[in-house]
Amino acid sequence: MEAIKMVHDGAIGTVHYSRGWYASLRGSIGKGVPADVPPHIDYELWQGPAPRQPFTSNRLPYNWHWVWHYGNGELGNNGVHSLDLCRWGLGVDYPVRVVSSGGRYRFDDDQETADTHVVSFEFEGKRQIIWEGLSCNRMGLDGGSFGVSFNGTEGNIKISDWGYSIHDIKGKEIKKVDGPRSDAPHVQNFVDAIRADDPSMLTAEIEIGHKSTLLCHLGNIAHRTGDTLTCDPTNGHILNNEEAEKLWKREYEPGWEPTI
Repeated sequence: MEAIKMVHDGAIGTVHYSRGWYASLRGSIGKGVPADVPPHIDYELWQGPAPRQPFTSNRLPYNWHWVWHYGNGELGNNGVHSLDLCRWGLGVDYPVRVVSSGGRYRFDDDQETADTHVVSFEFEGKRQIIWEGLSCNRMGLDGGSFGVSFNGTEGNIKISDWGYSIHDIKGKEIKKVDGPRSDAPHVQNFVDAIRADDPSMLTAEIEIGHKSTLLCHLGNIAHRTGDTLTCDPTNGHILNNEEAEKLWKREYEPGWEPTI
C-alpha cells in the first residue's frame, strides 16, 4: 500500500509502464493413465461445472492447473497476484489490446498450458503492463521469483514478496523498505466483513478481483488462439473475433450452468 501510494503520488514521475512476473521450478507431470478414484476424493464434486472426464493418475492434487479443461496455467494460478498490483498502480481497468507469446517448452508430458509465457496488455492513455511467467526456472525478471515494477519518467519502484525499493532513472537504488508478507491482514479483513455483513468494510471488493482475473483469461485466450485481441475498454469484452469469443465462457456439465 505504501509503495503504490508513492506511485500514485508521483514519487517516480509519470508512469506508463508496469511489469509483473512469477518464476518457479516445477517438474514434469509425466504421462497420466486411467486410475481408480482415491476413496478420500469426491471426484463428482471436485469436477464441479467442468464436463466429466475419467480420473487420471497425474492430475490431482495440483497438476490440474496445467490442463485447459480444469485450469488456466501459471498466468491464472500466480499471474493474477502481480497483475492485480500492476493494474492498481497504473490505475487501469480493462485493456484495449492483448498479445501473448510463449509455449510448452521444457517437458514432453501432459501439461497443456505454457511453461514460458509473456503477455502484453495495452490500455488507453498510453499505459502498458507486461507479465512474464516461467514454470521451470526460478530466475524471473530482475532475478526474483515474484515481483512487480513501475517505470516512471523520474525513477522506478520494485515490489517483491518482502518489501519494495526505489531506484532513480539511471538505476541507482535510493531507498529500500523491508516488510512482512501481508496474507493475514487480508484474510482478517475478509472475515470481519462477513461477520459484520458489511461489504463496505472490504479493502478490495469483488469487482476489483474480477478486473484483475479477466486479464488472465484474456491473456490465455490470446495464447490459445494465437491472435492479437482487441477489447472494449469499458468492459474488456473481445471485439470482432469469433474464435476468441468462443473461449469467453467454458462448456458446462449439464445441470451446472450458472444462472443470472
